[in-house]
Amino acid sequence: MSSTPSQPRSGSGILLDPNMIHLNDISRTSSRASSEASLQRVKNLPGYITPVFKGKEEQRALVQADVALKGFIPRELIANEVNWFYSQLGIDDTYFQNESPSVISDHILALFGAKVLAYTKHDLNKLVIDLEKIDEKGNGATFIHTSLPGLTSTDGPGATCESRIDSLYLDNSTPSKCYRLETFRSTGSISATASQQLRCYFITKCNFPSPPPPSTRTDGLTDILTVSDTAFLERASPYTLEIYQKIMWQVESRYGPVMEVFEVEGTRERRLVIGYKMGGTSRFFSALSHLYHFYQLYSARKYVEQFSNGITIISLYLNPMPESTAAPIEHSIFQVMKEASLLYCLPDNPFFLDSGKSGHAVQEATYAYCGWVFAQHFCNRLGPAYLHLRNSLDESNPSHAEVLNDIKRRFREETFTRESIAQVIHAHPEIIRLLYVNFAMVHYPTADEASQLGPTLSYQRLQTTQPLSDSELYDKIRRTVLNKQDLQVLESFLIFNKHVLKTNFYQPTKVALSFRLAPEFLPEVEYPNKPFGMFIIIGNEFRGFHIRFRDVARGGIRIVMSRNKENYSINQRMLFDENYGLAATQSLKNKDIPEGGAKGTILPSLGAPPRRCFEKYVDAVIDLLIPGQSPGIKERLVDLYGKPELLFFGPDEGTADMMDWAALHARDRGAETWWKSFTTGKSAKLLGGIPHDTYGMTSLSIRQYVLGIYKQLGLREKDITKVQTGGPDGDLGSNEILLSADKTVAIIDGSGVLADPAGLNREELIRLAKLRSTVANFDKTKLSKDGYLVKVEEQDTKLPSGEIILDGTDFRNGAHLRFKADLFVPCGGRPEAVNISNVAGLTDTEGKPHFKYIVEGANLFFTQQARLHLEKRKVILFKDSSTNKGGVTSSSLEVLVGLALSTQEYVDLMIFKDGKPSDFYRNYVKDIQAKISENAAAEFHCIWREHARLQGAKPRTQISDELSGKLNDLQAELELSDLFDDVPSRKGVMRRAIPKPLVDQVGLDTLLERLPETYQRALFSSWVASHFIYKYGVNGSSVDFFHFARDLAR
Repeated sequence: MSSTPSQPRSGSGILLDPNMIHLNDISRTSSRASSEASLQRVKNLPGYITPVFKGKEEQRALVQADVALKGFIPRELIANEVNWFYSQLGIDDTYFQNESPSVISDHILALFGAKVLAYTKHDLNKLVIDLEKIDEKGNGATFIHTSLPGLTSTDGPGATCESRIDSLYLDNSTPSKCYRLETFRSTGSISATASQQLRCYFITKCNFPSPPPPSTRTDGLTDILTVSDTAFLERASPYTLEIYQKIMWQVESRYGPVMEVFEVEGTRERRLVIGYKMGGTSRFFSALSHLYHFYQLYSARKYVEQFSNGITIISLYLNPMPESTAAPIEHSIFQVMKEASLLYCLPDNPFFLDSGKSGHAVQEATYAYCGWVFAQHFCNRLGPAYLHLRNSLDESNPSHAEVLNDIKRRFREETFTRESIAQVIHAHPEIIRLLYVNFAMVHYPTADEASQLGPTLSYQRLQTTQPLSDSELYDKIRRTVLNKQDLQVLESFLIFNKHVLKTNFYQPTKVALSFRLAPEFLPEVEYPNKPFGMFIIIGNEFRGFHIRFRDVARGGIRIVMSRNKENYSINQRMLFDENYGLAATQSLKNKDIPEGGAKGTILPSLGAPPRRCFEKYVDAVIDLLIPGQSPGIKERLVDLYGKPELLFFGPDEGTADMMDWAALHARDRGAETWWKSFTTGKSAKLLGGIPHDTYGMTSLSIRQYVLGIYKQLGLREKDITKVQTGGPDGDLGSNEILLSADKTVAIIDGSGVLADPAGLNREELIRLAKLRSTVANFDKTKLSKDGYLVKVEEQDTKLPSGEIILDGTDFRNGAHLRFKADLFVPCGGRPEAVNISNVAGLTDTEGKPHFKYIVEGANLFFTQQARLHLEKRKVILFKDSSTNKGGVTSSSLEVLVGLALSTQEYVDLMIFKDGKPSDFYRNYVKDIQAKISENAAAEFHCIWREHARLQGAKPRTQISDELSGKLNDLQAELELSDLFDDVPSRKGVMRRAIPKPLVDQVGLDTLLERLPETYQRALFSSWVASHFIYKYGVNGSSVDFFHFARDLAR
């Protein structure tokens, strides 16, 4: 950690600037008004009852005897040293009560030894004390070291003590294992000749009574007395209990932190109390010290209290440094509170820990961190050289495509690294400060007069720097920064500033930072389809994106987990591109539903809990969807977008069990009208969701393509051999097994490879599918003599053929290239499992494909080049965006019912009673299943007809894309047309587009009153576009559409 110099900073030296006197006058007046309105006063009484150790004198005699016995200190000095330690140093009785005479005598010897060492160096200021005792059984610890008030140590024990306490005792707190902390500064100095004081930390394991004492409350609220540690209850004063009780209630009702400031009557001391849920942040305690030191404040005492209901409360007793040159504590305490909310989001920010050199306050450092993340994803762009090369090559040629892919990968990996971007930011603190001002002058919220909040210190800091226009700032950067790569990094900050439409950066409380960006900066060469909107979310333990291609859009939220550091680096580099690819594919898939394509991705840091990352991601996005109404908690943002936005989230990898929480959290945050439709994939019994796996929604559409192939080619299913990725434990894999009757010869899933050329035992597969169990649990006695099971953890396994498999994981990863069959249905696996580099592995030495038919179930399993390569070799292939859209259709209709029903109707009709669904629910699900099968069959026949009409001249993959593009284009045109305004046509379409059970239950006119107009337009246009094109094909004429539209009102 870096030190905090005592001289004025650029950030806090405003009071020394004669040109800013008028602002200071305003600030004093407004801060006084603010103080009167929002500052709470407490009496000048101790917050904790300091225990009086009655056996102190007897202990002193024992310690003195023990010191004498150890023989290190000259006998004539012993009494004086022991007396100084007990009476002059100002150590709290807590220490003497907790420690044994032997430990105390060791500490006195260590203190004397440090004095002798400092004497030999002829500099008593170099006197360093470092005493610690960590209980081997995990019951707590004591740390004592020299400490200068108001400064963050850069060396010695003080540089690491608090960060060690965070990692050892605070970061991983749970109600079953947590620690309370008391720390105070000694009131006396180390000796008569050395001015240093000691900082003492006492950590003790919490002891919660079991069973807890009965509550005395009758209002249902938590009684703090029933969830407190016994030592805390012994020491906390009545008014501290009262304050903590109120903080606790607020924490329980809020997802983010709660922060309150208290003025101590008759003094300049301010007490900052912060409450939050355990696990909500990490390294926070040590980061807070760095924060108040920045404003030249010091803490007399600090407490961390933990409670058995999972709540942590930190209390800081803050005072101004004597002769401080910073802003008065009466002003700066509000800035500390405001910036503590940013620290809660990013406590381990390298650009704030470097503030001794850069002078960055927390807000500037947090902005630098966010710009750092943005630059990592958007500096490594390919540029005109790549475009020229791509135009010169043929991407449908596998060798050319492989060269382009390799060049793209090298560009991304080698041009800019996280480290090189960070070096640029550290090297140009003044430019970063100007860029921050450029950002803040747009997004810093204008104070509401009704709130009585005047200009804060952060606002004053903005006034000390002359803001530059975008062009002036760009010119200054270009003149100042001569290195081309440095220039590109800093330009990316300016691009970031210009495209942020709204952010929760200045919200008083938050758990992660979120930014709504206009996507115009994305280069067309890499992102040919421009998204409608994008979000970037940055938390302490994760980063994430959300991309949507239309205003009304829906898609899953995927958690991308990393196995190791190298894998994390790859995932981090490719996160945005993966998100874009998934959202683009979703757009193609969502062709015949009202919602356009969208997708969210979350990349947790190594070891971070995925669920916590998801919850913070969701909460930070909601910050930008719901206008803030609560001063000091959630305030109104600067919104350059200026329109209401509504996102629909769905389950994806790693988030299937989190949709209930997101919907309920949206309701708790005030989304009364849309919480029911905010997420799909909710649990059926508790929240009326419609689970895809239970009702086989995605598999129903995949099966329509498989059955379509059988019907068109006159095949019998029982004669067809099949290979499947994605096992009986997954949604698609299990339902593919349960719905099919083929001869499956191989299944590959996360647990291993199961194969049998004679056909896997169907009854055993059905057993596993119903149990949702992996192939690792297949009964091997039901394999033929040539069948085998190789698990990922196995090594040196011998197959029936005699082949030795050295490593089960490696074998599993490449097994999809090994087998041959009539049909291949990938129902699981990582994106791009078959790509232009390995697609040759799906053909034999004579160029004959391993499979005759491929129906993609899993998203992005094949790259586009791989699909085209196989279709050239006469493989009948149907791509993911056409085949597995059953799930999105189901989710779309789940969104519709959530928007259409009132909360009471939703509870009555959609949520199970006594574990059973209502008749309405059952009928609604049946209608969804029918629509999925109808849409999938219609698209299959449309693609098959078009391929036959062209006599195979155009691959089905391309026809599918053109069909999706045509549908999306026509839908967009229809949304902007006046056809929707024709009421008979609108009602005719809506009556057919909305499931009949919903129309019968609510009534069409009521539905049209409730559904948002943007959603109605999207529903109308998607139904008209899909039904027209499925009927007339991609080449339907204007005359065809005229005849089609004439019948809409019927």
